[in-house]
Amino acid sequence: MNDLKIAFIGGGNMAASLIGGLLQQGLNAQQITACDINLAQREALTSQFAIATYETAAEAVAQANIVVLAVKPQVLKPVCMAIKKDIPSTALIVSIAAGINIASLENWLGKRAIVRCMPNTPALLKQGVSGLYANTLTSNTEKAQAEQLLSAVGIALWLDNEAQIDAVTAVSGSGPAYFFLLAQAMSQAGVKLGLSAETAHKLANQTALGAARMLCESEVDSAELRRRVTSPNGTTEAAINTFLTGGFIELTEKALTAASDRSAELAQQLGD
Repeated sequence: MNDLKIAFIGGGNMAASLIGGLLQQGLNAQQITACDINLAQREALTSQFAIATYETAAEAVAQANIVVLAVKPQVLKPVCMAIKKDIPSTALIVSIAAGINIASLENWLGKRAIVRCMPNTPALLKQGVSGLYANTLTSNTEKAQAEQLLSAVGIALWLDNEAQIDAVTAVSGSGPAYFFLLAQAMSQAGVKLGLSAETAHKLANQTALGAARMLCESEVDSAELRRRVTSPNGTTEAAINTFLTGGFIELTEKALTAASDRSAELAQQLGD
């Protein structure tokens, strides 16, 4: 990556996170450009990262080896159609736009190396996870470059087929919101049990952080971790049994299936 030039189309939060991660990996600011129609966004990127920013894509993508599509999916088609002629024919396309499949990107940009990614918002804290899928025109070297790019903000996992992007969206793309909802419910329950709102909020959030670290750093799976903190006839078992008898497992599966189905629907609606 040290010799590559990377251009970002769109300069929002996810692009800024990736740029910051790449610079922390050792890339220099001269290797990175970005374009965004919003002047304030361009100025913020230049001020924070000392990279060159442009209002239009033509200058940003000139001589780029990798072009990262980081605009909202609703506007990706006209953006791609507008910049198609400006992107070097040998450049790798990395799309982080949700719901836009590779077939649509190939229609809009022509047949070229394309990697589709599904990151999630913890990438803003360099704690993200991304699912990646590449078309057949993408070389192993380009796959490695895409993996390093997304690894700048967390971990990157390759998928066996593009349809699995919908499952990634359901599990990790939308996943942070599920944990936020649980933390919200725990905080509210804590207040009803007599805690102050501030205390309940801190207890729920720090418990989530500690549990997440145990999940990621432990050598055993989530089921075993749960078993280890669930004493027979104890308080945890009382709560867990209430979750299970209320259909928690089935409801979770139903919710993730709904998210996956909606991801597939959006691909049909936004694609071409």
